[in-house]
Amino acid sequence: MAASAALILPESPSMKKAVPLINAIDTGRFPRLLIRILQKLHLKAESSFSEEEEEKLQAAFSLEKQELHLVLETISFVLEQAVYHNVKPAALQQQLETIHLTQDKAEAFANAWSAMGQETVEKFRQRILGPHKLETVGWQLNLQMAHSARAKLQSPQAVLQLGVSQEDAKSHLPSVIIASTCDMCLA
Repeated sequence: MAASAALILPESPSMKKAVPLINAIDTGRFPRLLIRILQKLHLKAESSFSEEEEEKLQAAFSLEKQELHLVLETISFVLEQAVYHNVKPAALQQQLETIHLTQDKAEAFANAWSAMGQETVEKFRQRILGPHKLETVGWQLNLQMAHSARAKLQSPQAVLQLGVSQEDAKSHLPSVIIASTCDMCLA
């Protein structure tokens, strides 16, 4: 399993910096931090914590601002990888221990993932990953055949109509793409 752990949670330089910081966080407060991050993980544009809350976290965990950001980003990354790979809680715990997270922190991750993992995965499935979503596709192919002036002329023209909706709005934005070739003569 260690080989797959390296693929899911690589020991990058930022991960190596974050692990000791995470290990130093108070074990009693850590599960609440994980739950909060899991609750907001699927919201792309929204941070898990406000500026005021981040200042309180800095004081509570005795971290500098950039250290706190590294911890929050690393926890989010671990949880996003868990979502992406849809790992089981025990496998997540084993992978976290492989990157030298203490057993109590790895257990806290596994417990939080066990409690909210499937709900989080489902929220990600419901979320549109891009700003636009393709709703409908229509197409038409017109082929102009030869006429008296050019006996071997074939001029195809394709029309694609794409119904695109924006993530924020439920309105459709019709897009029409017309593609034609120049005079394509067949021998």
